[in-house]
Amino acid sequence: MRTRKKYSKEFKLDAISLVKEQHYSCTEAAKNLGIKRDLLGRWIREQQTDRDQAFRGNGKLTEEQAELRKLRHQVRRLEMEREILKKATVFFAKEAK
Repeated sequence: MRTRKKYSKEFKLDAISLVKEQHYSCTEAAKNLGIKRDLLGRWIREQQTDRDQAFRGNGKLTEEQAELRKLRHQVRRLEMEREILKKATVFFAKEAK
């Protein structure tokens, strides 16, 4: 199994600058850097959409991502609590008869 290669933020920004500032084509820049053209294209799109938040590194979430993670956790917990209450209702309904 291949391990995933990690690139530094500086490397990514330098690769993007080859395309944007030095007017290399995506294909040419990727070939010179030894990376896939699709990867370089993804870095360019991410840098355009996120600007300051681009290439944060592993585990560093944006505010929206952190809130979404928190809300998903809360939904799972509430669903578990609801299932417990359903089972308790059935149990006590049988006992009351």
